[in-house]
Amino acid sequence: MAYASKDLSVLAYANGFTLWHYSTLDIATVVDTAGYFNDAADMLRVGDIVVANVDTAGVPGGGMFLVNANALGIVDVADMTQIGAVNTD
Repeated sequence: MAYASKDLSVLAYANGFTLWHYSTLDIATVVDTAGYFNDAADMLRVGDIVVANVDTAGVPGGGMFLVNANALGIVDVADMTQIGAVNTD
């Protein structure tokens, strides 16, 4: 798959920081590839956080990506920090 602008939305904005939500069929390792969010380069700033639901049609996961670079239209996010853990019951 690829980045879909309709699936990125603002949750909160304050003091030059934006908290985003993104939902995708893609797995986390695809989303954290440099360039995945290039079409949103004019909106995403270094330090922004993207709360994400990934692999929504497979084994759903959730977590946060930190926007760690945005230069010359190339956006990179850090590897996803998972929210939650394995459910053992």
